[in-house]
Amino acid sequence: MTLAPQAASEPEGAAPLGATVVDGGVAFAVHSRDAARVDLCLFDDNGKEEMRRLPMRRDADNVHRLFVEGAGSGTRYGYRADGVHSLDHGLWFDPSKLLVDPYAKQLDRRFVHDVRLTHYGEDTADLVPKAIVTIDALVPPAPPQFRPGGLIYEIAVRGFTMLHPDIPEEARGTIGALAHPSVIAHLKRIGVDAVELMPIVAWIDERHLPPLGLHNSWGYNPVALMALDPMLAPGGMRELASTVAALHAEGIGVILDLVFNHSGESDRFGTTLSMRGLDNLTYYRHVPRRPGELVNDTGCGNTIACEHPVVRRLILDSMRHFVLNAGVDGFRFDLATVLGREANGFEPKAALFSEMRTDPILSDRILIAEPWDIGLGGYQLGSFPPPFLEWNDRFRDDTRLFWRGDAGRLGAFATVLSGSADTFLHDGATQTRSVNFIAAHDGFTLLDLVSYAGKHNEANGEHNRDGHDENHSWNNGVEGETGDKTVLSARKRDVMALLSSLFASKGTVLLTAGDEGGRSQQGNNNAYCQDNALTWLDWAKLDEDMIAHVAALAAIRRRFSIFSDPSFYYGKGDVEWLRLDGTPMQVRDWETPSTSSLAMILTSLDTESWQTVQLAVCFNRSHEPLPLSLPAVTGGKWRGLLTKAGSTVTEVAPRCVDFLISQS
Repeated sequence: MTLAPQAASEPEGAAPLGATVVDGGVAFAVHSRDAARVDLCLFDDNGKEEMRRLPMRRDADNVHRLFVEGAGSGTRYGYRADGVHSLDHGLWFDPSKLLVDPYAKQLDRRFVHDVRLTHYGEDTADLVPKAIVTIDALVPPAPPQFRPGGLIYEIAVRGFTMLHPDIPEEARGTIGALAHPSVIAHLKRIGVDAVELMPIVAWIDERHLPPLGLHNSWGYNPVALMALDPMLAPGGMRELASTVAALHAEGIGVILDLVFNHSGESDRFGTTLSMRGLDNLTYYRHVPRRPGELVNDTGCGNTIACEHPVVRRLILDSMRHFVLNAGVDGFRFDLATVLGREANGFEPKAALFSEMRTDPILSDRILIAEPWDIGLGGYQLGSFPPPFLEWNDRFRDDTRLFWRGDAGRLGAFATVLSGSADTFLHDGATQTRSVNFIAAHDGFTLLDLVSYAGKHNEANGEHNRDGHDENHSWNNGVEGETGDKTVLSARKRDVMALLSSLFASKGTVLLTAGDEGGRSQQGNNNAYCQDNALTWLDWAKLDEDMIAHVAALAAIRRRFSIFSDPSFYYGKGDVEWLRLDGTPMQVRDWETPSTSSLAMILTSLDTESWQTVQLAVCFNRSHEPLPLSLPAVTGGKWRGLLTKAGSTVTEVAPRCVDFLISQS
């Protein structure tokens, strides 16, 4: 193969960045404003030997370009950037560092942390993954698969599949394993509308983990924003696309959790792998007038400059890549406040948000924000523009506090059950955008929430200092593991009540994989670095009663149209709040600190009978059974849908949520 470097011609409009296969070769393009020189490095087919180093040519937009005749799909490459090396001025140029293309779509190996990646002047070509030139394989365009009020199921791909008994060993821990018939059968049984895959692009361990013998298992430390991690996707984008297609065939959407708020290059003492070495002052935010000081609104050492046009283009191109080449239905954005940060702080009308909403490829996708970061003014729940849905931590906390037994929590609990109008009902909004959850990847599992009064993160090697200290949790009388059947029964009952509360809520609901069956992390509420049995879902130990309970809840949620209607409740025939004796709730009932029960009466279409019916959701957080006497429609009775399906219900069990239907 003859490799002849030539200047790439500039087509009309914005020429693509990255490596593009064209007639006769490959056009390479990478942005760097401050580099004095950028070289393209071509490697052998094993990615071990650097075969050629070719200078690139800068255009008027600070894009360095080169056309390599005879190159094609499968070519392995990287970049080196030379220029001033002055950290105090925000300049990290070091030609000894091989750099990964920010537009790389496939890598030949995983990132592995090594101290040489942090040292100036030490060559890293033997350490850094090589980008592989690929040709896009577009999938047929289709509308996103998701319904209002649907169930999103959060999955860490590796931990979810590593111990699944039906998945062949060689496929465990991969994206392809999610297409296994046994996995799909489980998803359908519990009513999953969309899976939300925790980060699947290539990431690197935080530098303190390898000496502890630990590894990042969540993936929230990315380096390449488009390239799938080779461990999770040995088959590359085609593996993701085929998995998405298999899930779509069963009516299940796919949402990707993307991290655009920081990169794995970390702080001033971190690695030089890609964006830092190419154009640090463009890709990262810095303290005004102190270019050597990285802004750390993420707690991860750096903050990506999402307001910069070059970065906005990278983010949008990354999203388009996953829609066009895999058909994904939407995206969840980690620490999404960063995406809306501009010169004066968070801006709901940020350019990036506007571009997402008007882009012809992205405008119909599901967009979900984690609406906070740790910077000044970082908590922005309710502030993201439509159509963004938002993770609602107030639902999480108010639901936990109510069921823990804290006094005076009933009103807040009813508010979040109803779609959190106090948060989302503004600027003419008529619908909630709340994503309701009680437990997620970050924090206690649902079972640990009712089994541990405090965190137990000793295995993380930080003397239990990491992770949130306040979890609004309780242990039912014994801390952690126990053989006491009374305690175990109480915990199971509490988990089922929490699940019922979640599925009774207005908005989208989020369930983390395994919480439907009582998974535990032994009290570890920050298990990001536990790529082992602590986080691997043990399918053999899942509680069948809990799974059946979730399946029943999902069926109820699908059956009654009220749960798929995102409109707020207005109390005009859609919802009525009663005491369990059937009398309307009064101000004194709401304000009495010890009030521990409530009936939420909903008017809804029943899609089984196609009649308008009344649905009662009855909550009893006390430790005693409470009598139930609700007014029924003329000639009708309240019959159970959950605990006593089909039978007349006259009491609500202790620590329980029950669903009832009244029909004439």
